[in-house]
Amino acid sequence: MTVTSKPEPLDPMTATAIAGDLAAGRRSAAEVAERTLRRVAHWEPKVEAFSHFDPDLLRAQAEALDARAGKGPLAGVTVAVKDVIATKDMPTEHNTARYAGSRPGVDAACIDTLRAAGALIMGKTVTTEFASTNRGGKTRNPLDPTRTPGGSSSGSAAAVACGMAAVGLGTQTGGSTIRPASFNGVWGMKPTWGVISREGLKQYSVTCDTLGLYARSAEDLGLLCDVFELDPAPEPQTLAGTRIGLCRTPMWDRTEPPMRRALDEAADALRLAGAEVIELELPPLFAGIAEAHSVILAREGRASFLNEVCNTPGIHEEYLGIVGNARGITPEDARHAYALADRCRAAFDEIMGGFDAIMTPSACGEAPVGLDRTGDAAMNSMWTLLQVPVVSAPGLTGPNGMPLGISFVARRYADRTALAVARLAGEVLA
Repeated sequence: MTVTSKPEPLDPMTATAIAGDLAAGRRSAAEVAERTLRRVAHWEPKVEAFSHFDPDLLRAQAEALDARAGKGPLAGVTVAVKDVIATKDMPTEHNTARYAGSRPGVDAACIDTLRAAGALIMGKTVTTEFASTNRGGKTRNPLDPTRTPGGSSSGSAAAVACGMAAVGLGTQTGGSTIRPASFNGVWGMKPTWGVISREGLKQYSVTCDTLGLYARSAEDLGLLCDVFELDPAPEPQTLAGTRIGLCRTPMWDRTEPPMRRALDEAADALRLAGAEVIELELPPLFAGIAEAHSVILAREGRASFLNEVCNTPGIHEEYLGIVGNARGITPEDARHAYALADRCRAAFDEIMGGFDAIMTPSACGEAPVGLDRTGDAAMNSMWTLLQVPVVSAPGLTGPNGMPLGISFVARRYADRTALAVARLAGEVLA
């Protein structure tokens, strides 16, 4: 097995550096585009992160931005977009045959916002089919091409990890943003459900679907929080006195020994930095939350994929099973799952009254070898159903030299608190 070293940022090509350089006149958007094209030429044949990439379109966007008077807070920042997010000037294909070549002719709300802020929408990235399956695709992990980059936001995480894009957009319904962040060693953020519009994103679960964010620094995620106008929240400036709950979750038995050691190592490091790290065992109420998530996805997926099944001969049997209710989920099952989720959300809000954030694994372990599956989302699904913000901080590695991310979770609408704690922790873990 060959493990490649993580590439250094190009000149550097983080969002903060690019936006700062354009604001100060140190470089132009056209220069950023050309550097980006060289980076893509080097990495894309190895990683295959993109489902659509048009160099001429990137150059045209950069030229238009350079001619614009007010360039915006993300001026020149390159954005890789998961191919379940609508873009007016690129195909949106959902990695499925029915939508091959489909051009919706309109931007999703998040893309519209990013363009207004001066971002360069550089291309569409590989997703699993409809962002709804654990079946893998062509994208390789840039740190070890024999391993999965995770999913379903495979391409966006990989593109950011090797520096082809400054930031990336993913989505998360189970663990589709946070798990790839861990596997690729980048910063990942799943905001509070609903704080960023999901208009123009392919729907799977109205209860869980959330836009996800990737970057190579916490500061870059902060820029995105500003652009999307996330709520003000306490932002600790030091770990000293910060109360952090160490939560192993009801799915702890799915974690692998390297991740278990990494979580303990991270907790010890944060304690040494002055944080008060307290073991947190969730009440028995939470024991059924993973099953509730599964039931809710199955129930809502029936509505989301009905039209696809009706109009797509030869569609994968996975969707026939969802729409046909192969699991036999009853209305009573669904009502019970929704009620449990509501109770857990209320209980978690109360629990978080005693903590600034919770720390927990971002994945079960290192990125698995092979591209046929995208890895286990067991460490993520409960937080998605709770609709809370999660930030995955890189810095630790496992026995194969692959990244192990640690997630920092806050109460709903305290996204900036989660990011602030994760940033401080990331400085220690790095």
